[in-house]
Amino acid sequence: MGRGNFTTLLVFITAISLFPFIGSGSYVLTVGIFSGINALVAIGLCILMGYAGQVSLGQAGFYGIGAYVSAVISVKFGLPVIVCMAAGMAVAAGAAVVLAIPALRLKGHYLAVATLGFGEIIHVILNEWGLGGPSGFGDIPNFSLFGITVESASSFFYLVWGVVAVTAVFSFNLINSRNGRALRAIHDSETASNAMGVDVSVLKIKVFILSAVYAAFAGSLYAHYVTFISPASFSLFHSVLLLMMVIVGGITNIWGAIVGAVVITVLPELLKKFEEFDILVYGLILTLSLMFFRKGLVPLIIDKLQQRKGSGRA
Repeated sequence: MGRGNFTTLLVFITAISLFPFIGSGSYVLTVGIFSGINALVAIGLCILMGYAGQVSLGQAGFYGIGAYVSAVISVKFGLPVIVCMAAGMAVAAGAAVVLAIPALRLKGHYLAVATLGFGEIIHVILNEWGLGGPSGFGDIPNFSLFGITVESASSFFYLVWGVVAVTAVFSFNLINSRNGRALRAIHDSETASNAMGVDVSVLKIKVFILSAVYAAFAGSLYAHYVTFISPASFSLFHSVLLLMMVIVGGITNIWGAIVGAVVITVLPELLKKFEEFDILVYGLILTLSLMFFRKGLVPLIIDKLQQRKGSGRA
């Protein structure tokens, strides 16, 4: 983890620590919690797409698997929540392998369509076979660990963003490792990577599993926070929303994924004052950001800072 990322991490941790005191109120904390949950999925999607160059429109499927498996096991069998969450991530990893082996032979929009189809299949399964069907079900137990139950919004806020911080550190170390350099090489050219001895197929499957596990973990956190889930929360629209998060924040930067998740989660809440025009304003903002900030917000800020630093030295 580089010096710049380490400094940014310290600022990030400080801001997260102070946020519950600044943004008082359960509503603000709830928005912050959903931002953190989305950030967890966005980090995995950023690694998959921004670094490995693999397109996915099915992250909501893995998100739903994590939520439903963890919720159903905890409700039906009464097992500890942490065990249920681990089961959700394991099932999502298995589903990622089943999808990745045939799908990753595809490239570009063909891969996007394949993952989109996977997400829709999971959505249909949750509608038809999931507990409660389209109406969903509740009475899901709150998150607990070692007999300590996390019930308050502020406690869950710290839990979620603590997980995001740990995940970000792990992801930065992964990107800077040998496997991370191999992923970037695959993104640039699979043919050249194969020629250099990189096992492209295995690495693509591994990074697909990693992004699925991130999404499933986020889904289980979501289920044990809201204590009620339904298939509507895991539709294609949510996959597109997750994709929009990493694009707006910066698809080639992990901090960009986090910033994009916060922006896309908070923005609809800020636009509610426009009443029936909020969707139009929301769409306009996203369209303009994609037109004029193609690299994303974080890379744009980094470029501006570097330009100022360079002009200052000159």
